[in-house]
Amino acid sequence: MVKGLIFDFWGTLVENGIHPSPVNQVKYILRLRMPFKEFVVRFEEAMMTKEYNDLNEAFTAVCEAFQIRPNPHILDRLIGMWNKNELLGKPFFETIDVMQSLKKKGLKIGLISNTNPTIHRVIEKYNLGDLFDTQVLSYKEGILKTDPKMFDMTVKSLGLKKDDVVMIGDSMQTDMLGAREAGLRAILVDRMNKRDYHPKVRNLRELQAMIEDGSFDEFASQEPTPKREDPPKQNRRRER
Repeated sequence: MVKGLIFDFWGTLVENGIHPSPVNQVKYILRLRMPFKEFVVRFEEAMMTKEYNDLNEAFTAVCEAFQIRPNPHILDRLIGMWNKNELLGKPFFETIDVMQSLKKKGLKIGLISNTNPTIHRVIEKYNLGDLFDTQVLSYKEGILKTDPKMFDMTVKSLGLKKDDVVMIGDSMQTDMLGAREAGLRAILVDRMNKRDYHPKVRNLRELQAMIEDGSFDEFASQEPTPKREDPPKQNRRRER
C-alpha cells in the first residue's frame, strides 16, 4: 500500500512562468545544436549541482560547460529570462488543494528537484513549504535525479521503504526513468495528454480521485509503456 509520494516541482506542482520552458530557452539562447537529452543533463550538472553566489556566476559556469564565451549580452539574456520565469511561475490551480488533501490522509510527501536556490523564493511566495515532509534538492546534494542516490535519500528521509513510495513527475528522462532506475514506481503527469507513456495522469486531481477510491496502488503498479523514449532505429540511422 502506498504510504508516500515524491513530487517533482516545475511542470508537476508549479507551472513555468514562461514558454517554452526556461531550460529550452537556455538551449536556444546559447544556440546549441545537440539532442535535448544530452543538453539537459550537461546543463543541469553545470547549473544545479552546486550553490553559486548569484545567477551571473551560475550561468557563467553553464557557458563554460558548453565551451561558450560568457559575454555580458548572453549572460544578461539568460539571467533576465530565468528571473522572469521565477517571477511569473505559480502553482497549478489544483496543486495546493490536492496536496493538503493528501497530507490529511496521512501520506508522507517528498519534494525532489533538479534546481538552483531560486526554487525557495517560489516556495516561500506561495507558502508551499508546509506541504512537504522533506525536500531533496540537487544544488544541496551535488547530484541530479539521474543518480538513483537522490531518490534513495528522499525515500530514507521520509522514513519509508521503496515499495511504499511512488514518484510523480512530468519528465521522462529525470522523473520516470530516474525513479525506475532507483527501484521506484512512477506516474507521469502529462497535462497536454500528448505523451505515449503509461501509467500517466493529466493533472493531480486524477491522482487524488484514485487515492480516494482505492485504485491508486494498482494503477501505480502498471508496467511502464513504453519503457524508453528513444526514436525508432530507422530514424536514428537517418539522423547520423
